[in-house]
Amino acid sequence: MSADKKYILTISCPDHTGIVAQVSSFLADQDAFITESAHFGDPVSDRFFMRTVFTPGPYTPDAFELAKKFSRVAERFQMVWGIHDAKRKQRLLIMVSKFDHCLNDLLYRYRTGELNADIPAIVSNHPDLERLAEWHDIPFYHMPVSKENKDEQEEQVWDLIENLEIDLVVLARYMQILSPRMCERLRGRCINIHHSFLPSFKGANPYRQAHERGVKLIGATAHYVTGDLDEGPIIEQAVERVDHTYTPDKLKAVGRDIENGVLSRAVRAHVEHRVLMNGLKTVVLK
Repeated sequence: MSADKKYILTISCPDHTGIVAQVSSFLADQDAFITESAHFGDPVSDRFFMRTVFTPGPYTPDAFELAKKFSRVAERFQMVWGIHDAKRKQRLLIMVSKFDHCLNDLLYRYRTGELNADIPAIVSNHPDLERLAEWHDIPFYHMPVSKENKDEQEEQVWDLIENLEIDLVVLARYMQILSPRMCERLRGRCINIHHSFLPSFKGANPYRQAHERGVKLIGATAHYVTGDLDEGPIIEQAVERVDHTYTPDKLKAVGRDIENGVLSRAVRAHVEHRVLMNGLKTVVLK
């Protein structure tokens, strides 16, 4: 293996004594050097989760052979596992409607190198943000959607996902509900952001509704998309305290900032292979 390589080993399995020791010993025996490791044993689900970053040494076998050897350890502990190239940039397709704050934030982090990803396409059901995409030199696909053409439009999106070999779809305030079929196709690789108020306000003008009810906390949630609307496994959340002096516009501004941070942290956790599924919820290893 090349000295500039770096890999991420992710593991989920029934909890047992000795898993950390087995993984560490295996990597040491393969002349690999562990640079980072985090793990968690869930006493409720009785499952164990681990993320280990390592670099290969002069005598470490290539990735294929390493995975073949590790499969013997994985079989013993009934692991769901993967060895990922840490330096490979995940390929993102961003879907957006008219609100541009989350898109703009992701593109800034992408441009500055903070986000270890490539963005080969932006898809929107409106043409408004085409110039923003052009400024970042990213192809923009205007794909209008209506009740009459929803199935056809989603097939166009799916063709784009396959042709561009997309790893993750990010709904950066894409104001459309994906069909159950599309949700199933993208299971575990589509992240959505939405405002989460206490109480929750649905429909038009949620910030005005929040203002009228005098909420004291506003927030946002990033989650994986499933067929159950806004009920997918949660990756990241945040809230901020507000009070009676906040106008609807000020609430909206605070909400935008929270959404930006929550979505970017969720996307970053996913592309860095920090998110592991634990039933209907996630384990996010720092």
